[in-house]
Amino acid sequence: MSAPRSWFAGADTVLGRPAVRTAAYGAAFFAVVVGAVLARFWALTTQPIGLFPDEAAEGVSAQRILNEPGYHPIFIDDDGGREALYAYIVALGFRLFGASVVTLRGTSALLGVFGVIAIWVAVRRFGRGPALFAIAWAAGSLWLICVSRDGMRNVLTVAAGALALAALLNWGDKRTRVAAVAAGVAAGAGLWTYQPLKFTPLLVIAWLLWMRSADRERWQSIRATVPWAAGAFLAVAAPMIWTAVTDASNYFGRGASVLVFNPDVGSTEGYPLHVLRTIGMFLVTGDPNARQDVNALPMLGPLLFIPFAVGIWRAWRSRRDHRYTLLLFGLIVFLIPPLISSEGDAPHFLRALGLAPYVAAFVGIGFAEILVAARRAARTLPADPARLAWSGAAAACAAALLGLGTASTITYVNRPAAEMYTAFSFGDVQLASAAAARGPGTVAIVDAYNALDISFLDAGNLPTMLEPNQRLINPAVYSLIVAPSRSLIAAATDEATAARATPASLDPQGNPVVYVVVP
Repeated sequence: MSAPRSWFAGADTVLGRPAVRTAAYGAAFFAVVVGAVLARFWALTTQPIGLFPDEAAEGVSAQRILNEPGYHPIFIDDDGGREALYAYIVALGFRLFGASVVTLRGTSALLGVFGVIAIWVAVRRFGRGPALFAIAWAAGSLWLICVSRDGMRNVLTVAAGALALAALLNWGDKRTRVAAVAAGVAAGAGLWTYQPLKFTPLLVIAWLLWMRSADRERWQSIRATVPWAAGAFLAVAAPMIWTAVTDASNYFGRGASVLVFNPDVGSTEGYPLHVLRTIGMFLVTGDPNARQDVNALPMLGPLLFIPFAVGIWRAWRSRRDHRYTLLLFGLIVFLIPPLISSEGDAPHFLRALGLAPYVAAFVGIGFAEILVAARRAARTLPADPARLAWSGAAAACAAALLGLGTASTITYVNRPAAEMYTAFSFGDVQLASAAAARGPGTVAIVDAYNALDISFLDAGNLPTMLEPNQRLINPAVYSLIVAPSRSLIAAATDEATAARATPASLDPQGNPVVYVVVP
């Protein structure tokens, strides 16, 4: 039995009978899940504000799935290209609760809770102590809270990645055909979620090659099941593979456009700094994008980096065990997406989402290892002081994770609107509100990307939309023109009409962001 699994032995003398320990563990697990729910659903109607066009795109696709006969996409070409699975899940939410921003984001919040539970399923292979600590971190991680409250498909990465990890660990332990099929299905399902999990096959191949070289006995028994895993993977991944072959420009376009190898990639920093900031995301710096982080806080910070590092140390020392080797390979493989994608600011927390179950596992194992060390140190003390010492160490670990969850949730929901206004395209929401006043009689001057907000928010009363710098042939047939600036109105009509336009909405600094005029 590995050392982290023995952490609970220290609880034997504190909690007494097995039934008491089991009840205490169940209560702690339930409390963590409730905390995850609160962190993801609390004030969801007001935090975050606005609606980023990528969120609106998912809502528009979900509405089309529900209302457009014959629309059953596998991969959606608009908005840079998207796997359709999330849109189907959102469509189910819309069917049950109605189409709204709250339902869209509530779907992500629920999937975020599922992700926390899936992490427990995966890390449970290392013991119930590490699993409990892992999900306590995941439930309160500011990184995962942010992802879970945005209405985008990125949130699927956490649950799908954790279930793939669980299935691979199970396959390595049991080495049966059933376990192999489950692992193949889980790995293939990742292709239906978000970009980082496209690297899951690379992880599986690296792990099996290591096993073939370093754990011959296990390899001999698992080798016969590899075709079953490969067949299951292909069965689930086949639609996406077919899409990649027949629609390569859309399927690979967005990913290729952000790679460091692309000479046209738009980066705000040199590549060496990009690498340093990406590696530093665990300890010293976070994502400057307000949709994906708050105040550019790091994933872990100095306090939680300690158990994370201890967990990696424990895994390295146990690297002959296929389970720990899989964790180490996972950390390396899923660091690749944020390292090779240099478009925009670094670190980019969405591109790092494949790391979530592995970071959680290392944090959980690290906390468990700290308690193992505390139990060993307490052996030199008399019974009562030893019991008190172990209880104190356990309380300190629990307090650190409880403090993380509390601080993360409060930090997120207390953000002022000014910090989120641009990040969540609140100006587009104000434009949509003005455009809805007269429905098709309104002309909204907006580019195709930001028009996604209007297409979703005004779905039942769509205005006429005009690309910027295009001319209106006959403005008089419309009852209202709305636009983000007077210059756009002038380009569509004339200077005199633009001069009559009045501000309809202001940004947090008091600057006009929506103008309206009757032509």
